[in-house]
Amino acid sequence: MIKNFIEACIFDLDGVVVDTAKYHFIAWKALAEELGFEFTHEDNERLKGVSRMASLEILLEIGGLQFPEREKLAMAEKKNTLYVSYIEKMTPQEILPGVPEFLQELKNNRIKIALGSASKNAPMILDRIQLTEMFDAVVDGNSITEAKPNPEVFLKGAERLGVLPENCVVFEDAIAGVEAARNAGMRCIGIGDPETLGFADLVIPGFDGFTLEKLKTPL
Repeated sequence: MIKNFIEACIFDLDGVVVDTAKYHFIAWKALAEELGFEFTHEDNERLKGVSRMASLEILLEIGGLQFPEREKLAMAEKKNTLYVSYIEKMTPQEILPGVPEFLQELKNNRIKIALGSASKNAPMILDRIQLTEMFDAVVDGNSITEAKPNPEVFLKGAERLGVLPENCVVFEDAIAGVEAARNAGMRCIGIGDPETLGFADLVIPGFDGFTLEKLKTPL
């Protein structure tokens, strides 16, 4: 049960609003293969909710490799170019089930909505899936300097909405994201596996059938 006053909801993007994780995985896997090692789905779990450069550091750690900063920047750009080639083709059909309905219910109840994502491509994705107008504020990788679990992305979201952190609820699918929400002093709904995200205030499988009433009362 989520107690207290809810004035705003802040959503992560990847794995919460849309499933772009598959595109990230394909792009990181291609880079790993080029560098001569295997990158698995299990490895990819460590990259959820993490910034691009921090993700690259994890990837190189998995491969046991080290490179100068200039080469790492080039690798990150190569990965992003491949990733963008996929997301440029995204359509509203890729929005996860129940998300548009829940966002509209929040709007109808005058609850403010923000996006809090490490992705620098978040504005493009929102544009492609035609959800830009649903968000009152967007904080993405272009406007933060610290990666989750640092709470910067969510605190900036609350600031731009003009809402106190304790009156915000975050929706996250990643461990680092749940930790970031808690570090921000916000309540958090985990999207996914209760065993993985059990330290969130509430864990749900997705937004299909989820309502504002269920957010305020026990499921």
